[in-house]
Amino acid sequence: MTDMSKKKVLIITYYWPPAGGPGVQRWLKFVKYLPDFEIEPIVYCPKNPNYPILDDSLVNEIPENITILKQPINEPYGLASLFSKGKSKTISSGVIPKAKKQSIVEKTMLFVRGNFFIPDARKNWIKPSVDFLSQYIKKQKIDNIITTGPPHSLHLIGLQLKAKLDLKWFADFRDPWTTIGYHKDLKLTASSKAKHLALEHNVLNSADQIIVTSHHTKKEFQTKTKQPITVITNGYDGHNNRIEGKDEKFTLSHIGSLLSQRNPLVLWETLSELIKENKDFSEAFRLQLIGVVSDDVIESINQFGLKNHLDVVGYVSHDEAIKFQMKSQLLLLIEIDSEDTKAIIAGKVFEYLIAETPILALGPKDADVEKIITSTNTGTYFNYTQKAELKSQLLTYFEAFQNKTLIVNPIGLQPYSRKALTEKLSQLIKDN
Repeated sequence: MTDMSKKKVLIITYYWPPAGGPGVQRWLKFVKYLPDFEIEPIVYCPKNPNYPILDDSLVNEIPENITILKQPINEPYGLASLFSKGKSKTISSGVIPKAKKQSIVEKTMLFVRGNFFIPDARKNWIKPSVDFLSQYIKKQKIDNIITTGPPHSLHLIGLQLKAKLDLKWFADFRDPWTTIGYHKDLKLTASSKAKHLALEHNVLNSADQIIVTSHHTKKEFQTKTKQPITVITNGYDGHNNRIEGKDEKFTLSHIGSLLSQRNPLVLWETLSELIKENKDFSEAFRLQLIGVVSDDVIESINQFGLKNHLDVVGYVSHDEAIKFQMKSQLLLLIEIDSEDTKAIIAGKVFEYLIAETPILALGPKDADVEKIITSTNTGTYFNYTQKAELKSQLLTYFEAFQNKTLIVNPIGLQPYSRKALTEKLSQLIKDN
């Protein structure tokens, strides 16, 4: 049901409950708060998507009285699963095995995915979506649309709608496009790389407004377009979760996916040394991995003698993930040591900020996430060359744990609240 007194905006997204993972939460929360700022969101999403992760608890967070439009989507993962269901689901969830460990089936699937489905495996949804939405936009007199990617094929829906209709188009990039790390794993041919660059160029130079989640992405895109670019990060929202107390063990917990490349050998080596050198540490320490974890990561952890200290919990609901964040003694944040990942700010970072649990982060030097953790006083950040400093800090945290003084005193969190971020978005919509 539409409210004629409010400005209407059509949000075109692939991820929507019951999809799990961080990709769904950004626009679920924007939709929740936009009506507070006199903007009526209308959501367009697939009717029969092939989500690699499901979280039914997020369905309960969909606001009442929101118009949600759904149209069928034809995805290739269903066909791929006929001959390799497990590998198809693993690759679609982003866990790509190291090249030397890829089977012939996996190599074939990655090549097909990279070169026959450009920009991504949801490309078949573009034409039917444009046909359906063109009529809907005219009938409802909608002046503003937002596309959010990845998958970046959704931006091509916006590109075509912009060309056909008189409207304002906001292109929201939760991650970069051609510089995202996994592009290197897709076995792209030279012509496929050129197609990606051309599509990216067309989107960046046709959208009226570009929204990005990090300053590094803004800096990158400013070399590719003169269109206005605004940084609106992901954020945190309030919750009603309660815990009886912190873990009795010295738990270092990572919540979220750990891909093959997100495998910090320097951390595993440091923990291995502490376990050998410090009996108290060895008896108290537990490494908890909550989420999808690559076999390569588990193999590396075991090789450093951490097997008896490891708990692989697997994927849990969003509510359960929050409880793990609150119960743990330390929260682990890992990013690949690469120039490409300096722009990546995982959605869980902002929930970490309000978990009342110190953050131990490892990633490339001068990453955007380093500035957030440092400025909010919520933890410590190390690059991959700072082994001695990392080891010293872990001991400091452990001694505080022993003395029951392991606490965190955050500052300056309010700008990262979902409501504050939605107010920024609403003003951007009103000003265009």
